[in-house]
Amino acid sequence: MASYSYQARTLSGKLTRGNIEARDENEAKFKLRSKQLMPTKIEIVTEKKSNNGFETFIKTFLAPKIKSKDLQIFTRQFATLINAGIPIVDCLKILSDGVVDVVLKDALNQIRGSIETGRRLSDSMAIHDRVFDRLYCNLIKAGEEAGILDTILTRLSVYIEKNEKTKSQVKGALVMPAVITAVAFLVISGIIVFIIPKFESFYAGSGKALPMLTQMIVDLSLFMRTKWYLIIGVVGGVGGGMAYYLNTPEGQQMKDEVMINAPLFGPVIQKSSVARMSRTLSTLLSSGVGLIEAIDIAAKTAGNSVIERALVACKESVMVGKPFHQPLAKQKEIPVMVAQMVAIGEQTGAIDTMLAKIADFYEDEVENAIKAMTSLIEPLMMVVLGGIIAVIMVAMYLPIFGLGDTIGG
Repeated sequence: MASYSYQARTLSGKLTRGNIEARDENEAKFKLRSKQLMPTKIEIVTEKKSNNGFETFIKTFLAPKIKSKDLQIFTRQFATLINAGIPIVDCLKILSDGVVDVVLKDALNQIRGSIETGRRLSDSMAIHDRVFDRLYCNLIKAGEEAGILDTILTRLSVYIEKNEKTKSQVKGALVMPAVITAVAFLVISGIIVFIIPKFESFYAGSGKALPMLTQMIVDLSLFMRTKWYLIIGVVGGVGGGMAYYLNTPEGQQMKDEVMINAPLFGPVIQKSSVARMSRTLSTLLSSGVGLIEAIDIAAKTAGNSVIERALVACKESVMVGKPFHQPLAKQKEIPVMVAQMVAIGEQTGAIDTMLAKIADFYEDEVENAIKAMTSLIEPLMMVVLGGIIAVIMVAMYLPIFGLGDTIGG
């Protein structure tokens, strides 16, 4: 929230001044109009930020979020109703009555009230940025200005569906190793905590020193059984600290750089980000949004800070008159083929079509890469898990082999 100082006129023409709190300038204007004040000047005074970074993290982490599937269904139904000639206010009333998601329902009711006061649909949606991002609002604005709102909504629903499919594939590729690792940790912890003590009591009466490997496993078992609270505290503290840091801009940037350069997952993350960037640019350009504005929106909705920085660098070059493909070819995070196809699109005047083909190609690449990676990761993780368990078992049976040698001697 921010504080704005305003200068406005009443319905009688009287000039008035004051302060008002709002999330942005558009919301400030909306609040003034709802009070029957016509703003003539608005300036930001202070932006209220929480002094407690942890409090901000908790609020962001616990804030309700709308599912992409619900947004995609709403967009598709909205397009159908608009195409049938139903007024926007009535469309929102019909859709809000059938929506289950509380966050979306509340947003639709507020948007309907905003439109009834004379505000545009795109401006009303922009206030609810947790539901409708900048890409969504800018496309709605383009559809309103061109008179093709139903077409834009249809394109948006297709974009959301394809984008969500790509994100789900990438998440699925990352979830499988995480699940296998978690199961491996539980199995190994169970062996160390419950099985090793039985061997330890058996060896205690032999009076012989245990082999070094065996002694290390026994000491680890004792530590886990007696200092379990320290382990939980350290794991919880490190996990919470990492979650807090990754929620900061610096942490998000570090995570994106690590993920996109990772030896196994990096190529998949890169292809996924390029597919999303290309799909976004294609959707924006085909909807009548200018190239510079499209690059700016695509950068802010890329979902990866590495790709965002690359697009920002391209935008600066395009603003001084260079063709889009030239700065794009200089970005090491962007494959060469993307710049080459964009160059062809610029020459033929069909850059949006070329970008759509790029998005289709890399979405297929992501799907194939995930299948190949999944088939490789599962046996690899099983081998690692089996190797760790084998080391533990060998460590436990080494003293028995020593006893056998002693008896044989």
